Amino acid sequence: MPTQIEAVAERIRQTGLVAIVRGNFSKEQVLNIGRVLRDNGVPVMEVTLNTTSALESITQLRKQFGGEMVIGAGTVRTAAQFDQALAAGAEFTVAPNLDMDTVRVALQNDVLHLPGVFTPTEAQNAYVAGCKIVKLFPSDIMGPRYIKAIRAPLDDIGIVPTGGISADNIAEYVNVGIVAAGIGSALVTGPTQDLEDLARRAQALRKAWDAAVKK
Repeated sequence: MPTQIEAVAERIRQTGLVAIVRGNFSKEQVLNIGRVLRDNGVPVMEVTLNTTSALESITQLRKQFGGEMVIGAGTVRTAAQFDQALAAGAEFTVAPNLDMDTVRVALQNDVLHLPGVFTPTEAQNAYVAGCKIVKLFPSDIMGPRYIKAIRAPLDDIGIVPTGGISADNIAEYVNVGIVAAGIGSALVTGPTQDLEDLARRAQALRKAWDAAVKK
């Protein structure tokens, strides 16, 4: 029987795309975004804690979409924030940083936590602490070549790059062995975004990811 960490990690691997919602969104807008993402091939969604009404939105997303989506919390920088995210119903958490207290509490609660790393040392420290998947942030600073170089000695660590990834370049990241990609403004552009535009972007990313994986 897989642990909850293993089960959520596998769903993220299968989907390949983690939609990131960050900004001044109403709870209704976040629910509408979730519905569009679900219907267009992106059922994994991360609401960052510095988004307006983030915790309430996470709770509503879980109630609304249940097992149809995997709902996580982003920008979880401390153990206290992790506790808040867990209480709101987050199924996984993501951070821009590597905080060992947060890693420890997440493991104790059998919740997948993706700490933010940038160097091989940080990635290895996260792995030793129990994180088999990490968030490489910001990925657009160094790009796919950097990830390829890191993965040469650290090929047993799952890497989810975040920053600067779009339908136009996601194949370059798939080709260097990432397990998934965090997609922010290339997908969810902001509170004024038309939902049809969101659907088109989700479809394009889904198509680009699937095509790259099949090669």
